[in-house]
Amino acid sequence: MNSAELKRAKREVRRRTIALRDQLSAGERERLARLVTDRFLSLPEVGTAGTVMAFWSFGSEVPTAPLLSELRRRGVRLALPRIVDGELEPRVWEPGDPMSETPFGALEPVDGDAVGPGDVDVVVAPGVAFDRAGGRVGYGGGFYDRFLAATRDDALIAGVGFSLQLLDEPLPRGGLDRGVDVVVTESETVWCRRRD
Repeated sequence: MNSAELKRAKREVRRRTIALRDQLSAGERERLARLVTDRFLSLPEVGTAGTVMAFWSFGSEVPTAPLLSELRRRGVRLALPRIVDGELEPRVWEPGDPMSETPFGALEPVDGDAVGPGDVDVVVAPGVAFDRAGGRVGYGGGFYDRFLAATRDDALIAGVGFSLQLLDEPLPRGGLDRGVDVVVTESETVWCRRRD
């Protein structure tokens, strides 16, 4: 598949999956988010993590506020992504710290100490769609792919989403695309092959 075909295939996956995700009511998203949060928190690697980089959800994504609150309550150092000079940079974040809106609608920390990729034990990776082999289609900026390539080999990369975002067929994947180790939905936890 050439570059133009790959981009078209990913665009189609995004279109279909976001349309399905958008059909969930806000109440249903909140209900399912509690189940996703419980499953995610039961991962052994999360129980021993010192630093977790998560994300502040937007649109029809799995709401992450409950997950962030519970991780912080457990004493985990939280980092949220901020885009700095075109690259994803985790910043230490506490509930209540100021946030600013990005051009695409997500929120990111206004400030906070930078956290290096090697200091992150668990990454909560957003995605539009995941497959059972750990494939991930994001929003198309490549920020997470570049960041994940710099994380430690033993860091856990966990994709979180609704079950409708976990596809049985393999996702289109390019040479720079980084996968996830595990996908957590409201109905199952799917361990994938380790990152390539």
